[in-house]
Formats: sequence, structure tokens, C-alpha cells
Amino acid sequence: MTPADRHERLEGYRSRIEASLAARLPSASEVPERLHAAMRYSTLGGGKRVRPALVYATGELLGVPLPALDAAAAAVEMIHVYSLIHDDLPAMDDDDLRRGRPTCHRQFDEATAILAGDALQVLAFESLAAAPVAAEQRVAMIRLLAAASGTRGMAGGQAIDLAAVGRSLSAAEVEHMHRLKTGALLEASVGLAMTLAPAIPAASRAALTRFAAALGLAFQIVDDILDVEGDPGLLGKTVGADQARHKPTYPAAAGMAAARERAATLYSEAQAAILPLGPDAGMLAWLGAFIVERSS
Repeated sequence: MTPADRHERLEGYRSRIEASLAARLPSASEVPERLHAAMRYSTLGGGKRVRPALVYATGELLGVPLPALDAAAAAVEMIHVYSLIHDDLPAMDDDDLRRGRPTCHRQFDEATAILAGDALQVLAFESLAAAPVAAEQRVAMIRLLAAASGTRGMAGGQAIDLAAVGRSLSAAEVEHMHRLKTGALLEASVGLAMTLAPAIPAASRAALTRFAAALGLAFQIVDDILDVEGDPGLLGKTVGADQARHKPTYPAAAGMAAARERAATLYSEAQAAILPLGPDAGMLAWLGAFIVERSS
């Protein structure tokens, strides 16, 4: 498959998740209209859709039909969007721009933004509970996404991040924070697809788990680098925000050269992990390169 074919496949994933999200979100004309409008504004306002793409690419590798993956892809993206809405609030990162547009609390108001995040979180689990798969698979997906979102995952990483403002963390401490705050949800994206393939060999499951863990950490280190060197026009948000708020990042802990080296090493680890899976894992390998080499 050529790079052009990979891009076309990614666009197919994006089109599919956009339609899936739009169908699951309440209409902005339904009461309470303002809350529903805020949910749709934040969820359908663009984005790379990396997490749903990982769900679809992993599922296709394992022979899971795309319709069976829609609920998982939508759920993980809803959790991601809810986290962005809350992260942008004045009590958290106090950001004005997200994806090149006013953040949810700027476009609407803080109370509506809080409720929009809350509602997206529960809608994610409602989507998993209604997925057209076996009951034990629905339960397993709910458990997996809940763990990745909670205190041992995304929420815990954000708490560590907030507590560390103004302090110096070691590179190892920053990695631990990143694995929770960002890596856990990326790992869950691969894990949700594996949940729908119960016959997957143990070696393949271990390979995909290693791939997701390395890629999840690399993703956030690249994000840290882009916050220093990125183009605001491409990123759709202000650069230098982490440094201005004295937040812990990998470049701050280890230096920019070490951050680039670590991201490259993790990328190599991710690619090596799925090499034994053969050419069928080509889309996942390409997604790994897309994530690590991105400029936005």
C-alpha cells in the first residue's frame, strides 16, 4: 500500500468517525439546546482523530468489522474531547484557543463547558453499553476505558501535572505523568479493538500493547516539543503556554535535544514491536510515523 493509499485510508477513518459522532450527539435543537450545542461545537470542531484511527487500524488488523468498532472509536474520542474542554478551563490550563477556534468556555461559558465535558464523558460509556457486540465485550470495553480515564490514567496524570506547576520534575517523573495523562487513552484505543478480537494470539496482544505504550509516550513528548517550536497556525493553539505557566515538560526536564532523541527512540520501539505482525500491520506502522512526525 502506497503512502497515498494510507492517507486515503486515514481520511476514510476520519469520515467514518465524524459521521458516528454526529449521529451519537444530541441535536442542538433538543432541550437543553445550549448544552447540546456546546457538545457538538467541541466534538465536531476538527482534530486529527488519532485515537479513533488507532481503534479502526487495530481492529482491521485483527479482522474486526468496522461497524463493530464504531462505538469504541466514538467513545474514546468523546473522552478525549471532554478532557480537552475541562483542561482548557480557567481552573486548569486557562486556554483561549483550541483547534484554531475559541475554547468551549470562551464560546459559551464556564458552567456550560463543565456540563458539556460531563455529558460527553457519560455519553461515551452509554455508547459502549449499546455497542452491537457480545455483552462480555461491552463490559470489558467499559472497564478498560474507565481505567484509562480515571486516577490511574488520564485524570491522575492531569492531577500530577497541576500539582507539579512551578516545580522541577525529573525526566522519569515527566514520563510517568505523560504515560497517565496522554498515553493511557492512546493505549486504550488499541486495547478497545483487541477486546473485540478475543481469539488474538497472546504474542500479538503483547506486541500491540508494547506498540501502544511506546507510541503513547512519544505522542506527548512530541506535543511538548511542538509547544516550544510549533507553528501556532498549524497547531490551532498558542505555543509556549506550558513554559509560561511553568508546567513540567520533557524538554524542560531533559533539554530539547534529549526530548527529540527520546521521541525517536520510542518511535523505533513502537515500530519494532509490531514488526513481527508482518505487512498487515502496515497501517498501524504508518500511523505511528504520522503521530510522531506531525507538525500540529
